[in-house]
Amino acid sequence: MKLTKPKKVKKPSRPSRDEFELEELANTLTEALEDKAELRLTVWKREDPVRGKVVKMDGNTKLIHIENFTETIKVPFMDILFAQRF
Repeated sequence: MKLTKPKKVKKPSRPSRDEFELEELANTLTEALEDKAELRLTVWKREDPVRGKVVKMDGNTKLIHIENFTETIKVPFMDILFAQRF
């Protein structure tokens, strides 16, 4: 009797971005943090956009802390696909 290995399920991979796109995103987030401006973030694997103000950018964990009306949401920098200021 021979056992077969289960087939590997491919997970959808995060869209790749070049260095320029990542730098533009970082600049937008930094400006929003300094100006206390509200952002709308499109985040990978999240249906609804995240909306709020950037309160902290943690370089060690690479998490962006977004504060909205009720809570603080921690979003990994690499999962942010698009940031738009309001």
